Amino acid sequence: MESKTKAIALPKKKAWDINFSYLSITILVMKLLVTGFMGYYLVIGIANNEINFDSTFLLFIVAGFVAQMIDGALGMAYGVSCTSFLLSLGVPAKLASASVHTSEIFTTGVSGLSHIRFKNIDKQLFFKIVITGVIGASLGAYLLSDIFDGNLIKPYISIYLLFLGVYIFSKAFKKRNDGEPKTKYASTLAFFGGFMDAIGGGGWGPIVTSNLLSQGHSPRHTIGTVNTAEFFVTYFATAVFIFVLGVQHLDIVLGLVIGGVLAAPFGAYLASKINAKVLLIMVSSLVIITSIWGILQAFVF
Repeated sequence: MESKTKAIALPKKKAWDINFSYLSITILVMKLLVTGFMGYYLVIGIANNEINFDSTFLLFIVAGFVAQMIDGALGMAYGVSCTSFLLSLGVPAKLASASVHTSEIFTTGVSGLSHIRFKNIDKQLFFKIVITGVIGASLGAYLLSDIFDGNLIKPYISIYLLFLGVYIFSKAFKKRNDGEPKTKYASTLAFFGGFMDAIGGGGWGPIVTSNLLSQGHSPRHTIGTVNTAEFFVTYFATAVFIFVLGVQHLDIVLGLVIGGVLAAPFGAYLASKINAKVLLIMVSSLVIITSIWGILQAFVF
């Protein structure tokens, strides 16, 4: 009697089955590389008296702290807040976006590690948005640096986000649908969000987080996932900015980094503790306010 043996089929390992520790190590290694690179230019800047540690520098720290607290807890508004502040000080749009994205490498890195620590990540959703987000941001950074004026399209994005914010606000008061959230267009959405983020100096969070929440995704895991993916989106956008524009305004970058890094763990902690309904109300309110402000800046002021 012959014994028959059956081959055991091993399940295929998907990208989102990767352990969180590998993702954390990748973020740490990438942060170390950019820290060494920026540290070199920082030492040169201090030696040449190109960095002034005055009252304006303190404002950069405060701006970075406040913006990252909001971004870490609600998944948006770091770029929008910081870019608006820098533009009000007369910093050119290209350099403002480049400075904000450079500082975001550090703040989103710490924020991403914090969200991983508090288990705020949906790994499947993460891999759906991170690759196309990086491609979109890199393309947007190149166009803004060399060809395109991002201010032309920003008002129309603000109008779109205003309607989206109102829709999310209404969802906070509706009975939650326990069905599977939609992820069909997540990759396309991430490409658009990354592109607009680089073009306008902000927009990844409002565009990606808002749309995913409107499709029924968990507020806590959406915010954590989008924040963590933003590190990689920002990293490659900054690489393009540095390649085309070089390293400039280190005082702005350093101030935003100090404030943002201090705030990042607190923002991630808040996102893990705040009630889902409250998060939806806070996110939608922020989207509505920033959208109205963007519209007023474009068509009134």
